[in-house]
Amino acid sequence: MLQHDVRVTIHSDHPFLPPEDQRSELRRLRGRLPAPVTVCTAYSSDRPAGLTVSSILIADGEPGRVLVLLDPDSELVTAVRRSQATVVNVLGWDHRELSDAFAGVTPAPGGPFRLGEWQPSEWGPVLVGAPAWAGCRLLEGEPREVGWSLLVEAVIEHIHLDPDGPPLTHRRGRYFTL
Repeated sequence: MLQHDVRVTIHSDHPFLPPEDQRSELRRLRGRLPAPVTVCTAYSSDRPAGLTVSSILIADGEPGRVLVLLDPDSELVTAVRRSQATVVNVLGWDHRELSDAFAGVTPAPGGPFRLGEWQPSEWGPVLVGAPAWAGCRLLEGEPREVGWSLLVEAVIEHIHLDPDGPPLTHRRGRYFTL
């Protein structure tokens, strides 16, 4: 029987990151700001779509609004355009793996919706056990390009808050809660 000497090295940082002096200063600035971790969902014609979103702003007013920056090539954009609605699911600490799966950075055999329990709503799939979620309806008109993203603006029609759930936050490649 052959024996192989296998050694594993654990890095303190991501092994594929470029050297710090070659990284985008804009991304480094953004990385220093704590960001909420959400999964926005919507119904497509044949299946649900979702995407991890941290570029999000809740604007107070009558009615309240949500502004999100989405990857224009994502399935979520197609679903949101088709359904004219979305759910903003605020994630908690136990949803880290779900966040990575919807961001496309970890595998999700069978799709990321298999990693959680979801309930239907008129706006899109709602994550059972999320600390909070909002059902949103898109405003008239086409989302506009902002940088490399699409700015989607929607009216908040429904809010559900769980009093016990601290939100998941992301900063400089790491998750934490507030």
